[in-house]
This record gives sequence, C-alpha cells and structure tokens, in this order.
Amino acid sequence: MFRTIAIGEQINQFDWHTLEHNLDEQGYAILPPVLIQQECHNLIELYRDESKFRSHIDMARHRFGIGEYKYLAYPLPEPVQKLRESLYPHLAGIANRWMQKLASDVSYPEELSSFLQRCHTHNQTRPTPLILWYETCGYNCLHQDIYGEIAFPFQVVFVLNQRHIDYTGGESLLIEQRPRAQSLGRVITLEQAEGLIFPTHHRPVAGTRGWYRANIRHGVSPILSGQRFSLGIIFHDAK
Repeated sequence: MFRTIAIGEQINQFDWHTLEHNLDEQGYAILPPVLIQQECHNLIELYRDESKFRSHIDMARHRFGIGEYKYLAYPLPEPVQKLRESLYPHLAGIANRWMQKLASDVSYPEELSSFLQRCHTHNQTRPTPLILWYETCGYNCLHQDIYGEIAFPFQVVFVLNQRHIDYTGGESLLIEQRPRAQSLGRVITLEQAEGLIFPTHHRPVAGTRGWYRANIRHGVSPILSGQRFSLGIIFHDAK
C-alpha cells in the first residue's frame, strides 16, 4: 500500500467537529487510521535502531508495568514529525476552549513550533514522542506524562500492529477521577493505525456549580498473547 494523500492533508480532512464533541462528552476521541501499513511496519523496524532514540526505559525496573519504551531523538522520523505538527493546531484550538471553561489564563499558540519554543524557554528541550513495546503479560500502570512546568492538555497514541493477529489484550485504559465521587473507567480498543486522543492530566466536566477539573490517568491492560507496538505523540518536550 502506498500513501496517496499527505499526512497533514489527511488530518485536516477529519471531522474535527465530531472529534471535539467526543472529547467534550467522553474525554477521548478515536482518529481514523492515519498511518499506512508500510509506515507502521517501518516504525516497528525502527525500534531496533538505537541511534534513533535518546532514552530506553525498562518499565519493570521502575515499577511502571512490564514492557519497555524508547523516546525518539531529534530530528524525529518524518511520519512522526508530520503527525505531531499536523495534529497540534486542531488540538490547540480545543485546548484553548477547555482552558476557558476552567477559567484558566493559560493559552496555546496556533503552531507547534511556537509551543515548543515556550517549552525550550523553560529548559524543556528533549523530545517526547516514543515507541512502546509489550509482549505477553506486559502492561502499563496508570500514569500521566508530565515532564516539566509546561504540558499540553492532549496526547495521542497509535497502535502499530494488528489486534487479534499480532496480539490479543492490550486495551487502552482511561481512569477519570471526579471530586467527591467514584472514578470512571473506560476501556478502548484500537485497530492498526487508529489513534486515541486523550487528556494528558485533566479535562473540564460540567457540574451543578459550573465547570470542574476531572483528573485523568491512562494505561494499557495486560497483553494476553503476542506483541503490541504503539507510537505515542506527546506535544510538550521534557527537561
């Protein structure tokens, strides 16, 4: 399969009105497949090339779960760079509306380059897009990806191989903690190349006295068989 439309153009053609509605109502949204199969394969193969990464994390060593992930180094591979810079403007507009609901004075520029400059002025200069790998019995504990004072409210994960063919299990998990109420859990399954947009740390939820912040953590349920590879797009850089 060959790419017939550029990643940026494809992303611009998505139904962002519906995606925003889903984020508002559910706290997450699923993107249609963006990467073609060959690009998914190339990113899986790239995982073996240590020269393309700045850091390698053994999750069990840090009690994060069972599995591993590697943070990509700059310059990012072209598909990853295109995903990051093409998704950001759409999500920045939604992020700014969320900040208004929460009466926050934080706002996000229209372009990724301007946002990254803000990160860099706060000494957050290390890239954060990453590739994650799990095999049978692997999982990711609930967590948030905050790497410094500056953090973007959304991130996106893409599954790179095929559910029920390359692996089983390994669902994406979102846990929403609401004040003075029990937590709400969501289990999301993704097909190859689909993307899950979800909050990095919290989202606005309407209450009887206005909007409040609902804290969000994410993780991955145990892999029942095979191996699962995924690509995480985080928009803020790290210290």
